[in-house]
Amino acid sequence: MTVVCALLTFVAISLYFRSPKPDEMLEPISVDEINEVEEIAALKIRAGLTALEGAGVTVEMDDSNRSAKSGDDPNLYVIHDDDVLRVINELRAAGAEAISINGQRLIETSEIRCAGPTLSVNNVRSAAPFIISAIGDKVALENAIKMRGGVEQTLGVWGIRIEVKTSDNVYIPPFKGEHRLIHAHPIHEKIAASSK
Repeated sequence: MTVVCALLTFVAISLYFRSPKPDEMLEPISVDEINEVEEIAALKIRAGLTALEGAGVTVEMDDSNRSAKSGDDPNLYVIHDDDVLRVINELRAAGAEAISINGQRLIETSEIRCAGPTLSVNNVRSAAPFIISAIGDKVALENAIKMRGGVEQTLGVWGIRIEVKTSDNVYIPPFKGEHRLIHAHPIHEKIAASSK
């Protein structure tokens, strides 16, 4: 019984010292502070720093399984950065709101370039197949890739495989790389004097 009483006393004292005192209570949050928090959250979404989910498409691109014909350039049968860029451009033109390639979120400073037999996206290398996920109007996005004379048909001449799947739950991860400015510095906006 003594042990139980001692434990209860210890718990009560711990709770007393951990709970905030009236003079330590937080001030209520103002409407301006709430708006600022909402604005920061919206900016993080636009900057690609927040994971997103929504309707859209996944586009799987894979190298051709055909053998190069005599006299053909074998490079035509494998996916290059410009092939992926054509798909990305079509998705953006069709209104894609967020895009990732093999789990790498594309932001305004993202690069897509060949790195030997692989592609580098955000300085992360990956090999085919390339899974491109895009959130937006899934019908418009699918049509942008599959339109007659479009990227799917053009790359299909060389046997490069493109498969488009629509979904109501496409997941786009947040950007995880560094976002540093070395040469650019923020300034207060300058108001140009009107010349009359």
